Amino acid sequence: MRMLRFRLSVAGPGFLLIVAAALGILLTSTLSAEKPRKPTPPLSAQDYPMHDAHESERVTIAAEPGDTKQTRPNTRLNYFDHDMMPIRIIVTNDSDFALTLDDARIHFIAGDNTVVPAATDDDLQRRMITLGSAKGSKIPLPMPLPPITVHHNTDKKILDDENDFGFQTTTVKPHTTVAGYLFYDMQGIDPPVLAKATLELRKVRFVVSNKALDSFEIPLSPAPKDASAAQR
Repeated sequence: MRMLRFRLSVAGPGFLLIVAAALGILLTSTLSAEKPRKPTPPLSAQDYPMHDAHESERVTIAAEPGDTKQTRPNTRLNYFDHDMMPIRIIVTNDSDFALTLDDARIHFIAGDNTVVPAATDDDLQRRMITLGSAKGSKIPLPMPLPPITVHHNTDKKILDDENDFGFQTTTVKPHTTVAGYLFYDMQGIDPPVLAKATLELRKVRFVVSNKALDSFEIPLSPAPKDASAAQR
């Protein structure tokens, strides 16, 4: 009889409302985290201070480092605080011929000539996954129910960030601009990591002729210290 009464009290409408509310909050937060995020529409590459213009080919490529909060993408994961520098690459094609980035090599060249290729999904996964995220987080529920363990799907968040903030196409049609974020591993590079650094792009090609353009070399520079501190 006591057990029966206990079960009835647990299953009462008030208790069920509390459980439903807790699960609803959890579900809402999970769904909201999965919504697509839109990057700021890019300007023409010529409008960014860090760019390299090939006048004869009418192609300009710019870089916008994410060393301040204002210039970083609104990603689901905080790559910057894990020493992965986001850099937005903006390609403006003012020519009459389509470009392809399929074979492009986009490398960060540090001031000491250290060459850093763009991070792959595997590189980001290794950097972002920690023991805590592997164990998951405990979400308490009203007694006598045990807490719910939520495992943060780092893999999926990285993929979602790539889908939202990476290059949506590797073809740059005539008289258009294409942009996307790449990430670079800054571990082991003396700060400020952007001082005397360069972003180098090779093997950007015209689609029809397959002709590779000369390399683009974009000088990088860190944001002013006062601006960087204010925006962190």
